[in-house]
Amino acid sequence: MRKAGPQVRTQIGVGGFEISQRAKDLVAEVLDSNRITSGPKMASFEERFAKAHDCRFAVMSNSGTSCLQVALAALKEVRGWEDGDEVLVPAVTFVASSNVVMYNGLKPVFVDVEPEYYTIDPGRIEERITGRTRAIMPVHLAGLPCDMDPILDLAERHGLSIVEDSCETMFARYKGRTVGSFGEIACFSTYAAHVITTGVGGLCTTSDPELIVLLRSLINHGRDSIYIRMDDDQDHGDLFAVADRRFSFVRLGHSFRATEMEAALGLAGMEAKDESISRRRELAGILSDGLEDLSEFLQLPVVRPECDHVFMFYPILLREPGGERDNLIRYLEDRAIETRYLLPLINQPIYRALFGDLDDEFPVAARLNERAFYIGCHPAITDEEAHYVIRTFHDYFTGSG
Repeated sequence: MRKAGPQVRTQIGVGGFEISQRAKDLVAEVLDSNRITSGPKMASFEERFAKAHDCRFAVMSNSGTSCLQVALAALKEVRGWEDGDEVLVPAVTFVASSNVVMYNGLKPVFVDVEPEYYTIDPGRIEERITGRTRAIMPVHLAGLPCDMDPILDLAERHGLSIVEDSCETMFARYKGRTVGSFGEIACFSTYAAHVITTGVGGLCTTSDPELIVLLRSLINHGRDSIYIRMDDDQDHGDLFAVADRRFSFVRLGHSFRATEMEAALGLAGMEAKDESISRRRELAGILSDGLEDLSEFLQLPVVRPECDHVFMFYPILLREPGGERDNLIRYLEDRAIETRYLLPLINQPIYRALFGDLDDEFPVAARLNERAFYIGCHPAITDEEAHYVIRTFHDYFTGSG
């Protein structure tokens, strides 16, 4: 058994966040304004975020999960979906992707993923479509877009909606188009460790004016869209019409609102996004170059042709000659390198209870659940720390650690 490493380093986390002076200044402006509820900074953040993803509209909520929840609720209302209708979800994703399907009274139907890119496998989608399928939820994983052309073709041929779960992937392009611009609605997360972080938060994007009204209402308790924010009565021709409907709720909704402080952090993140993404890609290059000679043991991340990768994190698959994943993870964690399993879903205890053992049905996902994990790839990691990570992997496989 390999000896444990000394606990002498600060942990190299899977996520990191450094508050810039610009972020502090923008939050201070919010505090000085004495307005915490959504206002001009949120409106500016939403507008800039939508434009960056080639969409007409965006609305901010308190999480990416909330965005997914209201996205499906809005489409269910507009498209007339019924309870028990089906949404196709990849068999490897964060648990929220499929949880929100069930919270909306719908049924998740799983699709296996690509063995090289870990995103939903377009070649396995059609076999999962039934007469009750209503939507496909492609999940752009770890900063890499899904293979969208065949997904769009399938959706058009079968009359299906597309909800992009882009919580882990901002600003990346697929064949010249930005993630978030393919589906009727796309959902992003600004939680800690994401490409832009606001502490908590998320955004829905769409170019459909009817859907944006519904999304804003659903995030605000199902309130009448005439009055969602306290500015909505300004420049209105009939103030009584506003006053009469301010406290009118027209559908079941949620308290999923964010505040001006989160939006201020988001604006700072938008201003720094190019530098942040460039650094993520630089770190991924350092890690890939340094670990390339271990390719017998490790499958490293690759970038899909004609795609960008923004590397929210750095996924790794331990190949069969590499031994047991648990041993490697113990070794890394003992040496202050934080890890996460690569978004296991179908083997989660609650999913085993709900759906049974699905490993034989989804062999790629099952293999990833057994052998894949990820490490950090964010701007707070230094070159020195990246090279330390590389040395630690080499020490493990050479037995010198």
